[in-house]
Amino acid sequence: MADASTPTIGASRGVPRRRWGIGILLGSGILINYFDRINLSVAGPALQHDFGLSATQLGWLFSAFFWSYALSQIPIGMILDRFGYTLIGRWGSALWAGATALTAMVGGFGGVILARVLLGIAEAPAFPGNAKATGYWFPRSERALATAIFDAAAKFSNVIGAPLVALCVVHFGWRGAFWATAVLSLIFFLAFLLYYRDPSADRHLSAAEREYMRAGGAAPEGVSASGAGAMLGYLLRSRKVWGLTIGFAAYDYSFYLFLTWLPGYLVREMHMTLLKSAGYTTIPWIIATITDLAVGGWLIDHLVTRGHDETRVRKTVLVIGMLLGLAVLGAVFTTKAVWAIVWISIALGRLAAAAPVGWSLPSLIAPKGGTGTIGGIMNFAGNLMGVAAPVATGYIVTQTNSFSGAFIAAAVVLLIGIASYVILLGRIEPIPDQEAAPGR
Repeated sequence: MADASTPTIGASRGVPRRRWGIGILLGSGILINYFDRINLSVAGPALQHDFGLSATQLGWLFSAFFWSYALSQIPIGMILDRFGYTLIGRWGSALWAGATALTAMVGGFGGVILARVLLGIAEAPAFPGNAKATGYWFPRSERALATAIFDAAAKFSNVIGAPLVALCVVHFGWRGAFWATAVLSLIFFLAFLLYYRDPSADRHLSAAEREYMRAGGAAPEGVSASGAGAMLGYLLRSRKVWGLTIGFAAYDYSFYLFLTWLPGYLVREMHMTLLKSAGYTTIPWIIATITDLAVGGWLIDHLVTRGHDETRVRKTVLVIGMLLGLAVLGAVFTTKAVWAIVWISIALGRLAAAAPVGWSLPSLIAPKGGTGTIGGIMNFAGNLMGVAAPVATGYIVTQTNSFSGAFIAAAVVLLIGIASYVILLGRIEPIPDQEAAPGR
């Protein structure tokens, strides 16, 4: 049964929809954010040629962004819970535009590593900040679709970003590709500066929409009474937080393997040109975008609004999506590019359906003032996989001259994540607020 905070079907009729404009803005930020990430994977073969890099060195280059991005997650989650997304989002989007421009100007392998490390710091607030913002702006019955908008943008970035970046690389060189994405990042910074506010500070949010959001279970604004450090310690003792964190990290291993190595896999193992590999790369990402929005977003909200148990709905999508992600093993047994893309599309598409569930959970299970911190913990672990997956794949490919071992490793990690979601996560309900420590 739906709880009392779940609006009934049709309850939003006649209510203004400013919240969806905020959702689209957040999704646009992730779209451009991911252009800044995939530009290196698409331009990788050109950089490898210019700098004379091995597959192992290229794997380290792919992972450089994730070193600083992962290490920044827990601190930035605490900072978001202390200062809010409006301020931190502005600084982050300005800095990531600068870091992308810097990548276009550097003169060697070490310079690209440094620029990617800076980009990781700048983009650190994006996902935990978006999770926090959707908690403020959307009732529980709309949280899945609102989350799917920005999560699907990460997938859709590969649909349009990979071929556009490839065209830039072919016609303007890899530096031209980075200049193009830097300009887009600057445009988003200006849009965020002008448009985004938390609900309590938004002069254009109507009283009717504000009440609709509040009655539907939108997360309350404000900070925890216990302080950031105490909140972090409290959450790290939660079995529910660990279940979410390990499960999402397992998803991220496969996601980042495909994000960083799929074009290179098609060029190296399927003997495609750069432009042809970019075209093939878009296919699984199109499937992922559709399933992210349709299953991970619309279907979940539809079932919850109709009164189905929220925990059962969300965990079913999580577990089935992760199980079907094991279809990546099909690519191990084929040498045909078409069949490889079919298996990878099944795996990535089903994993994408589970992803927005994962990103909706911080705002659904967090105690007051803890959403950013949970998002930071979860994204820290997930992006350690952003370091591990490219590097491990590079080593495996170097040692075996094949991607088969890399796909088998991804399947093993997914099995660990499935076990974590099933055994540790428990019911999807808020963790009790921590009482303020004495003297606070």
